[in-house]
Amino acid sequence: MGSAFQRFFCCCCIDDDDDEDEKQPLIPQDPLEYFNREVQKRRDEETNLWSTPGDPSHSEREDDRALYSLLQARNKTRMGSTGYRRLSVDIEAMRDTRREVRDKWKTILENLGFMAEADSLLNVSAGASHDRMRDAPAARDLLQTLHSETSIFSSREPPPERYLFILDRLIYLDIAEDFLAKARRFYPPNDDSEEETPGLAINLPLLLARVEAMNGAGDEDDDEDNLSDRS
Repeated sequence: MGSAFQRFFCCCCIDDDDDEDEKQPLIPQDPLEYFNREVQKRRDEETNLWSTPGDPSHSEREDDRALYSLLQARNKTRMGSTGYRRLSVDIEAMRDTRREVRDKWKTILENLGFMAEADSLLNVSAGASHDRMRDAPAARDLLQTLHSETSIFSSREPPPERYLFILDRLIYLDIAEDFLAKARRFYPPNDDSEEETPGLAINLPLLLARVEAMNGAGDEDDDEDNLSDRS
């Protein structure tokens, strides 16, 4: 197990960014700018936990599209305004939902003895590619099983694609079946009559509609804030 884990990190996790690195010039024109851009990209990935990490446009999945639209709308909204605060609440709600799912996976991995390696196993960079997966069909079958037979995803929406890459790693380490058994035990499926956990259910179409409405009403929010400041 130990040697397999070492080989995995030597030839798999590090390879996620190889293609991107090859496309970059050996000596960037502005090394500091390049470094800052890379740091910001990693921070963005860790903060937003994109469901489809390999999609730079964040438009392939509805949940990614909703979160990206919220972030873009907030960037165009005056900081401190009512609209800015509303958007921040919605953004953090979506991020909290994603972090909760990730925390469930981390709990199981730590229970399996991967306390020190859990974060690395759960890290999926934007360079992740289906072409480099070792057993994509088996990983997808396991992903669907986890989605249908456990409550690890806390949602009836299609499971995030990022966990497909993680399951491929677990298959390589020969712990995928153990992970599935733990998931069934720790997070059994909810009854059909049970509602989703309050605070975790997010109406994505409603969120997108609200973003569009807020973009159109941005000026009104600013006027409202200005009136409040003067009073």
